[in-house]
Amino acid sequence: MQFIVTGLDGSDEGALERRMASRTAHLEQFEKMKTEKKFLFAAAILDDHEKMVGSIVFCDFPNRAELDRWLESEPYVLGNVWQDIVVKQCKVVPSCLTAAKG
Repeated sequence: MQFIVTGLDGSDEGALERRMASRTAHLEQFEKMKTEKKFLFAAAILDDHEKMVGSIVFCDFPNRAELDRWLESEPYVLGNVWQDIVVKQCKVVPSCLTAAKG
C-alpha cells in the first residue's frame, strides 16, 4: 500500500533547531527504507521565506500497521519535529515511480 505522510513541524522558536538536530538520522532512515523498497520519494515543505516547516513522504508499506511502526522510530517524530502528522493512502502514478528511481 502506498501512503502520503505529511508531517508539519512545530511553529515554536526551537522548531528549526530540532529539525536540523534530527535531520541526519532522518535521511539515514530513508536510505534504509530505500533498500527495503519502502521509500518512494519525499520533499521538504517550505514557508514563504524558504525555511523548512514540514515534510511530505511518499512511501510503500504492506499495511498501515507497518507504516505506524515506522513512524514510532522516525527521527522527526522522536525528536518532536513533526507535531502534526496526517497519513493518507494513495496510488502513485507508475511513471512517477520510474522518474523517482532515476
